[in-house]
Amino acid sequence: MQEYQRKQLLERVEREGATVGAAIPEEIDVQGEPIDLRSFVFEIKRRETVPPGERERVERAKRNLRRERRQRRRRLESGSISYEDGERLAEAIVGIDRALEGLESLEPSDIESEKQAKEAADRKRWMTFLKQALGRDETGGAGPRAGSGGGRDSQGGKR
Repeated sequence: MQEYQRKQLLERVEREGATVGAAIPEEIDVQGEPIDLRSFVFEIKRRETVPPGERERVERAKRNLRRERRQRRRRLESGSISYEDGERLAEAIVGIDRALEGLESLEPSDIESEKQAKEAADRKRWMTFLKQALGRDETGGAGPRAGSGGGRDSQGGKR
């Protein structure tokens, strides 16, 4: 493969919109093991969220796909393959990227998780404030209120 061809293929796999319109490979060898990648991704995506029992399987698949992508990119970088093999490698790398995008879109990002946690904490603080402001204790019962006989008189002493 010529140097300019290698650079073109590398640019193609690193291009920001490379996965637009790209197909997920039907089957791919990852770490020497054949995987029905397309059916796996569609099976998981059909559920919209990853069930707790499947999370480890999906995470393992993503790690293996990232590792496979790095190895294939290194082969492409080496330039010690034919241009035709390089094109096949580039197409497979883009397909792996497409599969990874599909799998990663199922889980909320760390930013989304943080946002949800902050919103939950804000709601809890607001409810605690409202309970205190309305004179309710944590069990939902009524606490001391003005004029109920449990407060202080005008000079600050107990009634």
